[in-house]
Amino acid sequence: MSSNSQNQSKAQRREAARAQALELKRKQEAADKRARLITMSVLGVVLAALVAIVAFLLIRDSATNAADAVDDGLPLSEVTDVPATALADGGIPIGAGGVAGVALDEDLPTVGVFFDYLCPICGQFEEANEDTLEGFLADGTANVVLYPVSILNRFSQGTEYPTRAAAAFAWVADRAPAQALAFHKALFANEPEENTPGHANEQIAEFAREVGVPSDVADGIASGEARRVFGQWVTSATGAATSNEALLNAQGQFGTPTITIDGERWEGNWMVPGALAQAVADATP
Repeated sequence: MSSNSQNQSKAQRREAARAQALELKRKQEAADKRARLITMSVLGVVLAALVAIVAFLLIRDSATNAADAVDDGLPLSEVTDVPATALADGGIPIGAGGVAGVALDEDLPTVGVFFDYLCPICGQFEEANEDTLEGFLADGTANVVLYPVSILNRFSQGTEYPTRAAAAFAWVADRAPAQALAFHKALFANEPEENTPGHANEQIAEFAREVGVPSDVADGIASGEARRVFGQWVTSATGAATSNEALLNAQGQFGTPTITIDGERWEGNWMVPGALAQAVADATP
């Protein structure tokens, strides 16, 4: 034991120990305070970064939504971005070999098919009458005009699959018309169920690639450009169809599929084999 410790009284040693403990406590509290300040500073930086990211996403989504926005009341005649292969009434004529944009033969009956790519009954029509429609084209017995509409967006969980799919068809008809019918058939062959989100844009683009649509055209579907360009056309074409009294059923409603022959609603049973072909034959001059 040192002479200094020997000379200190018990009370002095206790006081020295207390002072030493207080000094250690003070140093620890100071270290803890520095650690808290550093932690808070780091959290502040992280929080600021998160706020910036969220703000960026909100701005991006807002810009995307603005770009995708459509005017439900805009007449079809006033739409500026229209597929080059489309008719003024919102139909896209299909010719032999499934090519879009062919000129109608005025000497032939014209079969119009109004459909929604999320409509299960439209899928049934497609399956039952695919060969008949293609037979019209191959034999030159009738014109065939496809009318994509989007009346079932409410059944796609907010993704507007019918509009996106119809816009993709318009995009292909405009930029890769030789693959238009093949892509149309692929969309129905892979038709999603109602009350589901439907296919993502990239998957729709993959269907296009699988039927020979050039990659650069398919990429426009995947990126959402097809929807941005032709979404308004689809919306306005849908409005034109649903407000056309000649297309309404006995209850005054428009539904899909709606089949027309020379512009008049056909009331026949398309599920009966040969019924549509016979109706066209009866309408042939």
